[in-house]
Amino acid sequence: MDGAGVVRWRATGTVRSLVWDGEDLVDRVDGGRRWTSDGVEHLSGRVYAYPFDRAVVSPSGRYTVAYTERGTKALLLDGRRIVRELDRSYYHAKDFDYPVALGALSDGREVLVHCPETYEVIEVEDVATGERLTHGERTPTDVFHSRLAMSPDGRRLLSAGWLWSPFGIARVYDLEQALTEPAALDGEGLLPSWSWANAEIEAACWLDGDRLAVATGEDEDEDAEADEGDPAVLGPRQLGVWSMSERRWLHRHRVGLPMGTLIGHGRTVIALCAYARLIDVASGAVLAEWPEVEVSPRVGSYGVRHVPTPVAALHPDGSRLAVAQPDGIAIITLPQPASSPP
Repeated sequence: MDGAGVVRWRATGTVRSLVWDGEDLVDRVDGGRRWTSDGVEHLSGRVYAYPFDRAVVSPSGRYTVAYTERGTKALLLDGRRIVRELDRSYYHAKDFDYPVALGALSDGREVLVHCPETYEVIEVEDVATGERLTHGERTPTDVFHSRLAMSPDGRRLLSAGWLWSPFGIARVYDLEQALTEPAALDGEGLLPSWSWANAEIEAACWLDGDRLAVATGEDEDEDAEADEGDPAVLGPRQLGVWSMSERRWLHRHRVGLPMGTLIGHGRTVIALCAYARLIDVASGAVLAEWPEVEVSPRVGSYGVRHVPTPVAALHPDGSRLAVAQPDGIAIITLPQPASSPP
């Protein structure tokens, strides 16, 4: 153990994805390489010929998509069995993160969400059968979708992508509506653009089925600074919490450092940028930080110079965070907040 609440496990090679399986950790990109609860590494004996470097896992743990963050190829896996190959458009693929998510709809069906034909059109497929669920006329806008994430209740979809300039944005879509009206996945969606119009969105994540945490970057527009006094608008270098049901910012706070990659953790977010921090979303206060757990300084979903996204996994019970390190895995024991309203 080094530092308060940090344990390190060794790895024989680069850790490219992490998911908790009970008290074990698994790297699905590496064919199921596993670290048991005693920190001992167990190799899978399976190697993919293509250089996949990231993975997402379905809520049940059954399905995996292994993909190349800045490439066009991916694999859909059922356990260790290859179901089929996936693709995305080559257009600027080397400049922004592969848009893909696995999740469960409100009726329990697990689905694959990705952009298989063009960068601006999101499709939803039944992961078990491969059936496309979004058939119909589409009216896409020129959005580079990225960092797709379904809400925990399966009702909504987040896309933290960008517009040509480039400029980071966020879109939220109604998945239930999209199953009958696929064009609901096009356009502005449920997060109004006026709510953050003068601030570039660098990161976003779900806190629960209703609340969305959003982090913005700096803005050279002098008028943007005035938005900090407007409770309806998220200004530059702020962390905000948007309520989908109330259609307003519940909290907005100025933050001094880039948020990088966000992971929702109840009334807090974990920010991964250069190192790990735990931030209270209601006050904007840093509750804990671990500068000894270094991660990439990645900000946003796009960039000509590729800085890889940090690899991390929050334990389902919220007690621990596993973070990939150059020589293994750091496991952080998270402080548990006192009981209070969100």
